Amino acid sequence: MRNNLLNQSSMRNILKVTLLFVALFAGSISAQAQTYKFGHIDFQQLLQVMPERDAAQKAMQKHANELESQLTNMQKEYQTKVQAYIAQRDSLSEAVRSAKENDLQDLQQRIQNFQAVAQQDLQKKREEQLQPIIKKARAAVDAVAKEEGLIYVFDVNSILYHSAQSEDILPLVKKKLGIQ
Repeated sequence: MRNNLLNQSSMRNILKVTLLFVALFAGSISAQAQTYKFGHIDFQQLLQVMPERDAAQKAMQKHANELESQLTNMQKEYQTKVQAYIAQRDSLSEAVRSAKENDLQDLQQRIQNFQAVAQQDLQKKREEQLQPIIKKARAAVDAVAKEEGLIYVFDVNSILYHSAQSEDILPLVKKKLGIQ
């Protein structure tokens, strides 16, 4: 009987200790859940107000203008050759007419190829110009998030809802970057 009382007493102690650990663990979880902080930012708006963006836009526009000029020259050359061909077509021999038609088709194909390559080139130039700006903006967002103790920062352009409890860090990031 004495062993039985000891077993019951030790079982009660074990149960009390277990309940104490469960209570402490549950309390720490709820305390941790209350300390999570979330932030949000309109990343596109941040990129729009960064001063480096203007220089990048100008460089991209200059490059686009150069490509547009080359394309315009190629199209003028094509139009000139087409008009010359039309004016002479009736007086040309079959062999010469065929050769000129092939030249016109080749020039038209070169123009189409140039347009495709120019599009790719513009996209590459855009990425080259914007990548350092995006990197700088992300670094500032990271720094502000760490300073503010945020565990997540969401871009408002890719989420459907954000609570009023979520902190808008755009003003803090702009301040970090020295933007008014």
